[in-house]
Amino acid sequence: MNVKLLEMSQNAITVIYVACRQCYSEKFAGDVFLDSAISLAKQEEFVKKIVSSGHQSPLEHVKFTFAIQGVSRALTHQLVRHRIASFSQQSQRYVKEKDFDYIIPPAIEKNLEAKNEFEKLMVVIQQSYTKLLELLGQDNISGEMANQDARFTLPQAAETKIVVSMNCRELLHFFQHRCCSRAQWEIRQLANKMLEICVEKLPAVFAEAGAKCEALGYCPEGEKFSCKKYPLK
Repeated sequence: MNVKLLEMSQNAITVIYVACRQCYSEKFAGDVFLDSAISLAKQEEFVKKIVSSGHQSPLEHVKFTFAIQGVSRALTHQLVRHRIASFSQQSQRYVKEKDFDYIIPPAIEKNLEAKNEFEKLMVVIQQSYTKLLELLGQDNISGEMANQDARFTLPQAAETKIVVSMNCRELLHFFQHRCCSRAQWEIRQLANKMLEICVEKLPAVFAEAGAKCEALGYCPEGEKFSCKKYPLK
């Protein structure tokens, strides 16, 4: 899995600071933005208080854009459930899946017999996919017209690439759910990598981010699902 930050909003701390100040100030936000009287350090302290107080709407003005590769379609099916985000994913219609890569779950990876069975299935799928393209070619169906139908055979394990943009408020929500030990292993790994980047780039917002229990101080999942890191409510 490879996660790279492509871009984040410029002057992120100042943008959040100014957006929040506009709610309570007679001054024009454009003038407050240019006011150098308030140091960046003081702005950061103010933003930390905003985050801890739960007044998070100003965080929506700052976004992060990530490039992600080496993940499965099973992961991206979960990822796109996060509504307040933008996604641009590699198409299986326009990109021919010749010798497609695939993701092997760790539990299968460590079981030699299971791994052999899994890899054998991937080979069969690849062969069937290629054969279907050949058969469609006999009917003069090629390119994306053939790919769009042959892709119905492709597994959720197939590797994919995707560009994701989320604002800070949505990222906090994403981390709350996907950094939790109950999250599926692959998307949890992705969330932790994204969180590491966010903490480095914008600690005033993300230093305390993570699974729900990190902010709550207790586990809201119930006794059956608790990882025991925090007490139950």
